[in-house]
Amino acid sequence: MESDVLFKKGEPMPETFAKYFTGNAFLEMLTTDGVSIGNVTFEPSCRNNWHIHHKGGQILLVTNGRGWYQAEGEPARELKPGDVVNIPPEVKHWHGAAKDSLFTHLAVEVPAEGSSNEWLEPVTDEEYNKLP
Repeated sequence: MESDVLFKKGEPMPETFAKYFTGNAFLEMLTTDGVSIGNVTFEPSCRNNWHIHHKGGQILLVTNGRGWYQAEGEPARELKPGDVVNIPPEVKHWHGAAKDSLFTHLAVEVPAEGSSNEWLEPVTDEEYNKLP
């Protein structure tokens, strides 16, 4: 299945964000009016750095492929199409593709006054390679 079945795959991740990813990802912003929603496609093994959404949080709606979500201190959770991840504000986490699959999700930024994103350290190859 192609990664752009439901929404356009988009362009390579802008450098503003690409520096916080290990591997190649693509972004198509679906809307920034009221609620920011981006269609994010990760190539196999691509993942973003650990990060925290301050104030608003984030919701992931998985549309294609197989991937992972992990909150700090918890085991990684495998994701597949139809899965929904509600990420509360102030939770350190990462998400990305499985080693052998593209992975696409809609990233919904929960609006909140004073919300921001704090990008942290990369998920190490050692951490990532422990996943099945």
